Amino acid sequence: MPKTSTRLLALLSLLQARRDWPGALLAERLAVSPRTVRRDVDRLRELGYPIAAVKGPDGGYRLGAGTHLPPLLFDDEQAVALAVALQSASASGAGIEEAAARALHTVRQVMPSRLRHRIDTLQVVAAERPAAPRADSGVLMALAAAIHAHQVLRFDYRPASPPEADHGGPPTPPRRVQPHHLVTWGGRWYLVAWDLDRDDWRTFRADRIVPRSPTGPAFAPRTLPGESVAAFVTSRFRGSSSTGDWPCRGEVILDLPAAGVAPFAGDGIVEALGPDRCRLTLGSWSWPGLAAAIGRFDADIEVVGPAELKTAFADLARRYSRAASGCAPG
Repeated sequence: MPKTSTRLLALLSLLQARRDWPGALLAERLAVSPRTVRRDVDRLRELGYPIAAVKGPDGGYRLGAGTHLPPLLFDDEQAVALAVALQSASASGAGIEEAAARALHTVRQVMPSRLRHRIDTLQVVAAERPAAPRADSGVLMALAAAIHAHQVLRFDYRPASPPEADHGGPPTPPRRVQPHHLVTWGGRWYLVAWDLDRDDWRTFRADRIVPRSPTGPAFAPRTLPGESVAAFVTSRFRGSSSTGDWPCRGEVILDLPAAGVAPFAGDGIVEALGPDRCRLTLGSWSWPGLAAAIGRFDADIEVVGPAELKTAFADLARRYSRAASGCAPG
């Protein structure tokens, strides 16, 4: 029979692996008697682990949530994954950098030397947008709680940039929404919600939200347009109201090899037409924006279509010509 300390760790690992464990199955996995399992469960309870007895024909045990955090048990892969996630927390935009650093230090202190060495050699630098504002972790928790409880949320929505002066205008009324999803996009956190006053779906930047208390009544969740939350958010930021595709998409032929265009085409489609010629299909939020994006490739361009893209190139050509000559728009 394994030593008691080793057996307790094995029992704790099993209890963390699934929700309910029949007592007889635990005894079989640990190669001990059901009586020994009962004694070991009592020892874990004394150490602070909230283990509940499950009633039923087979009986059993369940590891629940307690009032404080008892010691945790991770296998090697879980410990490394946790350390990587904590090192990457600075790019999450959730304002938890200091707490993540303290958590990583705590986890590292109790790691065996072989894992501590692996973690020390794995230094992750999280690259982030320097200007991206941080969302308050308390606000994120409040939004998540309202989403989970399906409760109407009232909040003040601060302007994207503070006004230079207070002109004494009327205060902006609080927004009233049915919160559905909390998502990240481009280093920022967003709330996806049904706006009760505008009778439509809206996305709100979490760093601009100031929740009001208390929350409102419960609501029945709505079906979000699109195939998924990711598709909906992608479509909104691309300027489309229904699908995840760009509202403007065109096709051109460039006098460049496909291998030189593909790395800079984003989600565009590049088709080789020869050693120094390729077809590029690309999307954007507007026709001038699409023409400008294609124009950054240093090559001759043949527009295949549509006509709106040709018009956009002509409009940009006139603007660029005026800019080059120093003439003011007429």
